[in-house]
Amino acid sequence: MSHNSSATRSLPTALPTRQSGLWWGLVGVVAFSFTVPFTRVAVDGGMSPLFIGSGRAVVAALLAGVALVLTRPRLPHGRQWGRLAAVAAGVVVGFPMLTSYALTTVSASHAAVVIALLPAATAVLAVVRGHERPPTRFWVMAAVGAVVAVGFAALQGGGLGGLHRSDLLLFGAVLAAAVGYAEGGLLARELGAWQTVSWALVLASPLMVGAAGLAIHRQPPTGGPLEWLAFAYLGVVSMYLGFFAWYRGLGIGPMTQVSQVQLVQPVLTIGWAALLLHEPLTWATVLGGTAVIACAATAVRARLGVSAARPAPLDVRRR
Repeated sequence: MSHNSSATRSLPTALPTRQSGLWWGLVGVVAFSFTVPFTRVAVDGGMSPLFIGSGRAVVAALLAGVALVLTRPRLPHGRQWGRLAAVAAGVVVGFPMLTSYALTTVSASHAAVVIALLPAATAVLAVVRGHERPPTRFWVMAAVGAVVAVGFAALQGGGLGGLHRSDLLLFGAVLAAAVGYAEGGLLARELGAWQTVSWALVLASPLMVGAAGLAIHRQPPTGGPLEWLAFAYLGVVSMYLGFFAWYRGLGIGPMTQVSQVQLVQPVLTIGWAALLLHEPLTWATVLGGTAVIACAATAVRARLGVSAARPAPLDVRRR
């Protein structure tokens, strides 16, 4: 394209572009911050975790299929399909299913604190996939954050021996989402933001349709208007529209910088849980959340020091 040469010379436009990446990331984080409370609403309303985790993906896949048919974007090719499978495994299957099962036994605020590890985990995966070299302080603080999160979950469960299965599910959800976020952010630079999540949803749809059918057969979903509205939000926004903004932000990048925006997600989620679910804000939750967020913030900011010294190329295609 003829614009490539002028874009290369127009270096002053780099800063506004990166700022827009942060803003897109913030929009996605706000959308995702309702996911845990609304999942809890659906679980408490009588919907099974299997139905919530798979059904929301089916709803999103239907929307994605319509969008792809109407716009007819170019097909992914070669290794992109394998990378899309990794995105689907992380954010379409792994995170929704694991959090749905975990929230049958833990509060939304407890889950939010454990999921606060996600910014650092996303940054670690972004560094690994991008072949970058962060300072030692980055790795140290990421590890400390993981230890703090495990310690918080153990104390909430009554000691190391009381670490619940739900906490392990949440840690697995963090890892799954981090893989899906990092790989999806890279693919967004090649395929586009909404295209990436759409192809991932379509790719996972046969599995999720089967799982949803099994869930309905085992336990037909129940609930009133509030529970179904919560489920609709999970399918339309948490599973689909929120990724338009999130992957757009990660695609603009740098991913380690945009991932820092996730630090506000557990704070928002705990606030929504208090407002919508009337969950108490205990000192343990506040202190645990603060400690995990502080460790994640330090880890990500340590990486930002390197990024600021060596800016990443702005090769994102405008979609």
